Amino acid sequence: MRTPERYEGQYFAGKGDVDYLHLLDIARRLFDPDPEFQNLPMLYTPAWNGFVEGPTWNAWWVQNSYGTTYSALPFLLEPYLTFLQNSQDLWFDQMGDGRTVRPFQMGEKRFDWVPPDGCLCDAAAPGWFVAKQGDGWVEIHDWGMEFTAAGLLMQAELLLISRDREAIARYLPKLERCAEFIESRRDPQNNLFLAGPAGNLLAPSYAGWKRSDGTYGMAYLAGLSITTIAALDRLIELEKLAGNARQARLYAGRRERARKGLALLTTEEGYFIKSLDPDGTKHGVYGATKHGYFESSPNHDAICFRVVDDEQAQRIYAKIASIPGLRPYDFIIPNYPSLDDMYTAPEGLWAFGTWVNGGHWSTCEARMIMAYYRLGKHEDARRSMKRLLEFARRFRMDNPLVKFGSDVYQPGEPINLTYDAFGPPAAMVRGLFEYLYRADGLTLIPHVPTGITELHQRFPVRFGRKRLYLSVVGQGRIRAVQVNGRDWHWHDETSVFLPHEHTPEVATVQIVRGDAKAVRVPRFTVPVPAKTFLSEFTRVPVPDSLKSLKEQTAPFARLLQRLEQAKMSDTYEAAHARLILAQWLTVLKRMELQRTGNLPRLPERSQEAADKSYLDTLTRLCDGFRKVLDGYANAESARKRQVYELWQAVKQG
Repeated sequence: MRTPERYEGQYFAGKGDVDYLHLLDIARRLFDPDPEFQNLPMLYTPAWNGFVEGPTWNAWWVQNSYGTTYSALPFLLEPYLTFLQNSQDLWFDQMGDGRTVRPFQMGEKRFDWVPPDGCLCDAAAPGWFVAKQGDGWVEIHDWGMEFTAAGLLMQAELLLISRDREAIARYLPKLERCAEFIESRRDPQNNLFLAGPAGNLLAPSYAGWKRSDGTYGMAYLAGLSITTIAALDRLIELEKLAGNARQARLYAGRRERARKGLALLTTEEGYFIKSLDPDGTKHGVYGATKHGYFESSPNHDAICFRVVDDEQAQRIYAKIASIPGLRPYDFIIPNYPSLDDMYTAPEGLWAFGTWVNGGHWSTCEARMIMAYYRLGKHEDARRSMKRLLEFARRFRMDNPLVKFGSDVYQPGEPINLTYDAFGPPAAMVRGLFEYLYRADGLTLIPHVPTGITELHQRFPVRFGRKRLYLSVVGQGRIRAVQVNGRDWHWHDETSVFLPHEHTPEVATVQIVRGDAKAVRVPRFTVPVPAKTFLSEFTRVPVPDSLKSLKEQTAPFARLLQRLEQAKMSDTYEAAHARLILAQWLTVLKRMELQRTGNLPRLPERSQEAADKSYLDTLTRLCDGFRKVLDGYANAESARKRQVYELWQAVKQG
């Protein structure tokens, strides 16, 4: 019998399907500085010390960030967590209160919107809050209904994973206001939620109910029900974690009523329609003479977020698989065939295959990949990741993708980058164990491809302040589990439960399946100790062209050293300093790979832009961090004042 091949990557190690293991390793590499691929730090902006949607999209969108953020949250560490929270604070710090005007300018038209209390947005930036979908026939658009549900879900998931009680106390009242806003749209007669034009998540592809007089009103939107149920799942657990049993029961009741309403939005084949008009007209019954398209988002989201049970999930997938037009280039598109119920004709930007009508969105693909993993459809996930790499290798991680997912939206740019595009690789990683965070603990559900007989994650996964390193050996049902080498009895044949109070601060979790035996776990590769960064920063020779950039970076090396000495190595500030040094070393590594001919060249214009993006990222990380540190001068926090003093000492010499 042939011995399975062994794979040793930066973030994954294992045996068996080496091709898949390599894809996993690349997927995880995209979230740290990398000399070969565009990566998450490239989306850092000093403007709000956070992430931005992209170089040509200077704000933070709910629908665009949804799939990436949800999928990446378990393995995002500092300083990425601070960056992400600062970006989401653009929504929550400006959320509707029923009084404050949030003006929006569209061409020569100005809208003085006063979003209702609890209403989130399409997109936000400092001093800019778009409480409705900001493209299309804005005059008739509803408030951001499903935007609010998705934003609630992301923030609740972030808090459940971090288990930071101060942060929970700060954000929970805001999340409760979001929940009340959504609840105001429930029809008590059928337990469905009403939404008007562009009230959906992939807006403005939904026009609501077109009345007989040609005006547009509200209809029952399936995506709003499904996203709300998933959001309430997490809000309930947050209330339990905060000790609010009464609120938890309140939301549990609302969730169950919302689940009952789903029956009216479900076809005989088990999949969900897009919407139901008050007069009974159904939109999204595949093959019907009118409105006979299949709507992807509510269906893959229902699987991804476990809104449906396993049997219905399989039926939904079977329907998706039976419609080749939904995945013409391996990626899922929002609908097939073309929508016939938009408030505009399907032409130009609205033409089938271009934008919200059949164009591809990586934020949706992330949730589709999570659905693939849940159902064991790993070959679908493999094809998706390989297709993404065709764009990533050309520095073309654009969104949306036009021509049904086969080409970039902005071909005139020398390179493309968007936060959406990191959704599929994030889902490739999260999907392996799914990670169901609850008030009392974390459930892991392994979805490791059958061709992999041994898998080790060499990077930590977050569980409050605890760090988990996960491994799986063997195939089939779970037979045994070890945590730090000791038998662990909280498991069954398909899942592992980690009660928070009983899980070690650093836990090596090895899941043994079938007739396999426990193995030695490879050493961890991250987080890299500060002394390693400092040593490399000092040792590696620098070309003359980069000496000024090294001088710009040097103060942060000295600050990191002082933070280490002050026993503050686990702070956000230390992590930001480490990221700056990692980015610096990545710049040098990329130059070395180019010098030795080990990095394929791009077309000249793209090559120049790609190389420049590495230097620009480093400069932004330095500029933003310097601004943060200088801003600690009058901080109330004792920790921030201490960091400020260390920073002043660094600057003085």
